Amino acid sequence: MVEVTDVVCSLCGCVCDDIVLEVENNEIVKVKKGACSVGKAKLLGHERIKSPAIRENGELRECSYDEAIKKAAEILYKSRRSLLYGWSSTVCEAHKVGVELTEDLGAVMDNTASVCHGPSVLAINDVGLPSCTLGEVKNRADLIIYWGANPAQAHANHMKRYSYVSKGYWTEEGKKGKKMVVVDVRKTMTAKMADVFVQIKQGKDYQVFSALRAILRGHEDVVPDEVGGVPKEQLLEVANMVKESKFVMTFFGMGVTHTGARHNNIVNAIQFTRAAHLHTKASIMPLRGHYNVAGINQVCTWETGFPFAIDMSRGYAWYNPGEQSATDLLYRGDCDAAMIIASDPGAHFPGESLKHLAKIPVIQIDPYANPTTEFADVVIPAAVSGIEAEGNVYRMDNVPIRLRKILDTDYLPDEEILQRILTEIRAMREKEGE
Repeated sequence: MVEVTDVVCSLCGCVCDDIVLEVENNEIVKVKKGACSVGKAKLLGHERIKSPAIRENGELRECSYDEAIKKAAEILYKSRRSLLYGWSSTVCEAHKVGVELTEDLGAVMDNTASVCHGPSVLAINDVGLPSCTLGEVKNRADLIIYWGANPAQAHANHMKRYSYVSKGYWTEEGKKGKKMVVVDVRKTMTAKMADVFVQIKQGKDYQVFSALRAILRGHEDVVPDEVGGVPKEQLLEVANMVKESKFVMTFFGMGVTHTGARHNNIVNAIQFTRAAHLHTKASIMPLRGHYNVAGINQVCTWETGFPFAIDMSRGYAWYNPGEQSATDLLYRGDCDAAMIIASDPGAHFPGESLKHLAKIPVIQIDPYANPTTEFADVVIPAAVSGIEAEGNVYRMDNVPIRLRKILDTDYLPDEEILQRILTEIRAMREKEGE
């Protein structure tokens, strides 16, 4: 039995890096501490895709890695306009090869941000982001605001490690010396823990942000008796909590990014944070979901200048979210092949987009079977990053963290699979040129 310390969890945007495991005979037998229940389940492992497979006569037939990779390369090479989607649950080294593959094919590369925090990225492009690291939140913040987010269920370790419950250098009393405000349309598990729960009407986030901004800027007289279902008295209470705090931290989730005003909600949330600067120190941060969705946005921006929905068909990067985003591309039937890596559109995309995805050749690269596997034409199992493969990832606060390899495996890492597909495509092109 070997005890392995400081293991990094490759599950959600918290990227917890204090996990202790017990490993025996190349198998994780116990998660001693550090992981939440969902992270623990991933570390202990569950049903894997056993072998590469190719669909023939409606059924998946097991095959070798060589055969599956060659078939995947043939599909992409013959495609006139392919979609390479996913990327948020794999490492940055795989992202780099993905950008190269997209450029080589003249394809469209999109990641899961386009269906979650894409509006946040657009807002940050517009007005910037007065943010900080999670370490600063832990050590300084005495007022935590969760807006349209439910970390108690979605990011189970978040409050314990970084915000409301955590004890830091200037917050040594933990939650005894802090306050928490939760703004949501329903009373979630997180809301039940809050000092103040603000229940707003669906789609009224923009108006409530505007009312709080007005109060913080000294114009409470223009605020009506009720805004977005919230009484003025409660808005004044929250504004006073902001004024009296030493450091305000706002975390916002998909409850804000997916209501009517979309990215304008986030613009207003950022301006609310700047209004708080008139009275105290304040920061704001999107509560990112997948463990490396921030990383794919980083890599795409370094390599192409744009964070998601990137079209390389013109020979250079073209960026127009809403036109080149995966769901829109599929809805219009504008692609004739797709490679899905480290994501599951089969479970999350709208029905009209899925109808087209089910009609075209689909390559899936993933450690685990999911609804996308049910219609994939080529299935290539990958090593689990952070357990069976190493690499770099970005936490939700854009701090880079290195994943370690804990176990040996015969499964190939994502980076190697992608590199081999790219090599095959180039060999096909060279052969055709001859």
